[in-house]
Amino acid sequence: MALTKPAGIFDRDAEWAELARFASDQREGATLGVVSGRRRQGKTLLLYELARATGGFYFGATEATGAESLRRLGEVLGEYAGAPGPVRLPDWGSAVDALLALGDERPIPVVIDEFPYLVRAARDLPSIIQHALTPGRPERTRSHARLLLCGSALSFMGGLLAGSAPLRGRAGLELPVQPLDYRAAAAFWGIDDPGLAVEVFGVVGGTPAYRREYVQDDAPAGRDDFDDWVVRSVLNPARPLFREARYLLAEDPDLRDAALYHSVLAAVAEGNATRGGIAGYIGRKATDLQHPLTVLEDAGLLARDPDPLRSGRSRYRITEPLVTFYQAIMRPAWTALEQRRGADVWRRSRRRYTSAVLGPTFEEIVRQWALRFADPELLGGVVAEASAATLTDPSSRTSHELDLVALGEPPLGDGARPVLAIGEVKWGRTLGRPDLERLARARDLLAGRAGVDASDARLLLASATGFTEELVRTADSRRDVVLVDAARLYAD
Repeated sequence: MALTKPAGIFDRDAEWAELARFASDQREGATLGVVSGRRRQGKTLLLYELARATGGFYFGATEATGAESLRRLGEVLGEYAGAPGPVRLPDWGSAVDALLALGDERPIPVVIDEFPYLVRAARDLPSIIQHALTPGRPERTRSHARLLLCGSALSFMGGLLAGSAPLRGRAGLELPVQPLDYRAAAAFWGIDDPGLAVEVFGVVGGTPAYRREYVQDDAPAGRDDFDDWVVRSVLNPARPLFREARYLLAEDPDLRDAALYHSVLAAVAEGNATRGGIAGYIGRKATDLQHPLTVLEDAGLLARDPDPLRSGRSRYRITEPLVTFYQAIMRPAWTALEQRRGADVWRRSRRRYTSAVLGPTFEEIVRQWALRFADPELLGGVVAEASAATLTDPSSRTSHELDLVALGEPPLGDGARPVLAIGEVKWGRTLGRPDLERLARARDLLAGRAGVDASDARLLLASATGFTEELVRTADSRRDVVLVDAARLYAD
């Protein structure tokens, strides 16, 4: 019988199904699962509700010494078992065995939330769990415990099962809890105006907590209310969202040099997407950036997208819209914002928001639409990868920036990989025939490149402002021209 998802959990159908399957696994022997994701994504709610729905065990760790954590765990275990007092746990080996013993009679989820806090105080805890889950060990074989370790420090959680880590090969579930996608975020905020949905997503992204706890369910009433909403909910020092972007960096223990990481993120927010561009912006050598870029990637704040048309070249983008908004709008005017001059700051920053925040957000939404939601017949096939790219023209020694290159699946043999679409994406400009002709020239350039087949590539033009009548007539008469407005991005 399937475990019904509680009504209080929005979306997350796939995550709930995976957790329910893992928790109800009837096989003999204790098993391990790892759940990770940035803070405020709803991991704790998912796991707490799972434990409650199944009669499972839930323990939320806090920053504490090893002795205090063992004492707290013993108290929660005693309360869960209905014991007259706390369970005495002399060491972590005994604690893990006590947790596994909870599953002696039936499959049961045993949740340890914020697991990295425990490891800070007990560095050998992963090795202790590895030993506890040794095949053939009686404490494991007679248990049906479904041990779930959860954490928000992505760099730590990502390494828990990697390489030569003690728990590598022990887990039967590795579940990342990602932010809501742009469509789910619009539904969560109760926004049915596509243009407004893009603008709100450009500020708060798809993090669920930013609506509930952080702005007390204050959503823009409409397009006319958006500016006032930004001032009262985001640029207001009295709202928790005001300092959230700073806390995202401060919370990850691997982000020790805050000034350097803020500078790297500021460089990307300013449009410097390559390693060389970032290095030039912050005044460092490109070779010096390997470590900070890797750390920010591991922390889930930066993503590196390989350029599909230039081998060995990549573009970096900030994964959390609120961080982009903070770096582009808030950080340069922080003193004025602390003095509650948010309305003045926003009035001066509105154009900058459109170019540095909203434009890149709209481009990424279009890429996600092509990858996840577009009808394969519209784009000539199933999109396997979608990213921005730079196309060089050897004859004129110029380059063309393509906002979208949608690739199909790689061929099985030595054939060329299909380019399903190339695109121009603009938030605040009406697109017309000249934009179509530029894309057509780019497609002609791709036709002669080895390794890709762009002969049937669609020419995709996306704009939130609209298209000229001439371009609309052309699209109506040509199968290879695809026009995408904001409404189409949110249509089923």
